[in-house]
Amino acid sequence: MPIEAAKQWNSESSSDVLVLAVPSDWKSSSSVAEVDSKTSGWLGKLLESDEISTKPNKTASLLAPPGLSVRLLVLVGIGDIQGYDPSTAYRAAGSAAKVVGGKQRQRVTFLGFVGEENTKKAAVMGAINGFQGQDLFRKEKSLFQPESTLWIDISPEAIQDASTIAHCMLEMRRLVNLPPNILDPIAFVNEATELCKDLPIEIEVWDEPRLRAERCGAMLAVGQGSEKAPRLMILRYRGTQKTPPVALVGKGVTFDSGGLSIKPTDSMLTMKMDMAGAATVLAIVKAAAQLKLEQPILGIVGLVENMISGNCMKLGDVIKSRNGKTIEMHNTDAEGRMVLADLLDVAVENAPQCIVDFATLTGACLVALGTEINGMMGNNTELESSLRKAADQTGELVWPLPMHRFFSEQIAGKVGDLKNVGEGRWGGAITAAKFLEEFVGTTPWIHFDIAGPAFLESSKPWQDLGATATLVRTTIEWLRSRRT
Repeated sequence: MPIEAAKQWNSESSSDVLVLAVPSDWKSSSSVAEVDSKTSGWLGKLLESDEISTKPNKTASLLAPPGLSVRLLVLVGIGDIQGYDPSTAYRAAGSAAKVVGGKQRQRVTFLGFVGEENTKKAAVMGAINGFQGQDLFRKEKSLFQPESTLWIDISPEAIQDASTIAHCMLEMRRLVNLPPNILDPIAFVNEATELCKDLPIEIEVWDEPRLRAERCGAMLAVGQGSEKAPRLMILRYRGTQKTPPVALVGKGVTFDSGGLSIKPTDSMLTMKMDMAGAATVLAIVKAAAQLKLEQPILGIVGLVENMISGNCMKLGDVIKSRNGKTIEMHNTDAEGRMVLADLLDVAVENAPQCIVDFATLTGACLVALGTEINGMMGNNTELESSLRKAADQTGELVWPLPMHRFFSEQIAGKVGDLKNVGEGRWGGAITAAKFLEEFVGTTPWIHFDIAGPAFLESSKPWQDLGATATLVRTTIEWLRSRRT
């Protein structure tokens, strides 16, 4: 989808649709005034009638009045301009795109998405994602990308940057939305290899014999119940800085039945998305390479299926991880942390500056923070602060949870060194993070539990149901900030 930029809106330019962002104080908007002038005051009268909501993400589709060369005028509210930020811009543009994308369009113009460059880029990314549905296998699509879009008062450089990131997000969303009979560990490796071809990304894949040779006992234990062999994938982007890499680690459980601690049907239905952490890492590394970021990156993803068979993990098993710690298996549905245990040890062995991991890890994080906030835990306040700043700049939501030492007591084993779950229901997201902390040593580390925001079980005004590509934008912003 070609995306163009223009400094000013030309009411005579050819477009199927004009999307106009309308703040609550619409009389102060120069874009609204411009359209109102071209419609001989019609738009102002319509807004004065109070029949059109200007609350964020509220849309109205209208046949364009005389004076406009478009067929359809879509108004989208952005609320109080004082509170207009990247999050508002992303969602408002996505909401308009979902409305417009209900039919095939040739050209769509976006007007009135003001603010700083980060806010304008968020709008572009929101629209690109809003046009995209998850109906990968439907003959009749519900959403369509237009043939082209035109953005007013956004620089070509900002549009190019936003488009690059957004299309990596779309690729990630497609992978997460693929059904588990199509995307297994080997298929993920093939997809990733194809997506990264012709880019300065080195790829190394560990098959099952290599995993055994590397002592990845925790990861192998998770995958042993499946006929699909596990894979560990390493992606290296060298960047331009002569500094150690940042390690990004992703959980890639391509389907999670829960194992012998089997999930109920409703909970299992969406477990194709349990590889969203791995897809997040892939999208970030690819975007970094396309944007030619300075920071070197080491991406490590572990790809397994958690299935039931005569060979699957059993409750009470004691498993030896790559770093030598032994783990008592108390719940086979707490498998993601087992995969990450070995991945984190591989990361530490490569001596990175720091480690950031992404995982759809616990339902407990949804209980604590809801479905729209990413949980954040780690061992380094400076690293946490820099990532929170990047999240604020992109409009994504993260929130730290406490990592007090006494939580470690809950994962202390009696037969082995560790248990793979804490005691009871309480603080489950934190005890999972404390388990992971056992495998990072003194390396600065942040764990993102993305279980809530990674996947929409029902559609939002700004995006179709399914994968969301949460934290891709934040991590790219953070990587940019790490210049020498």
